[in-house]
Amino acid sequence: MSRTEISRYNGERYSDPTAYAALSAVERDEYRKTHPRRPLVYVCSPFAGDEVFNTERARRFCKFAVEQGAIPFAPHLLYPQFMDDGDPGERELALLFGVVWLCKMDELWVFGEYISPGMKREIKKARAKGIPIKFFTADCEARTE
Repeated sequence: MSRTEISRYNGERYSDPTAYAALSAVERDEYRKTHPRRPLVYVCSPFAGDEVFNTERARRFCKFAVEQGAIPFAPHLLYPQFMDDGDPGERELALLFGVVWLCKMDELWVFGEYISPGMKREIKKARAKGIPIKFFTADCEARTE
């Protein structure tokens, strides 16, 4: 039964909010059984330097996150589309935007052995906010910090 099939009205066309709420809850529960919640993960990896190489790696890391059942967010794949990483003011603004998104995430996933200054900032913020952090190698294998 889809949400559009559930009516707020009974057979006599009177509003029936109790039945509507109960049927909607059943529908939500059924949906959750077949579509479990996926955690929101912030993908943290280097960007500056070899941007082409680092962009490809970030795409691979996001694909890995999806394969692990997560919903990835990689700000360094989004903001360089319309902001100039070479402009210090825009770079700082993009880093700020990323940290705002980070605070909405369930986890921070850190990829690679090299931790850039931007990544250090994100790790520090996640720790301050109590956001769980997972570390991975560049080959997407779990590692310790």
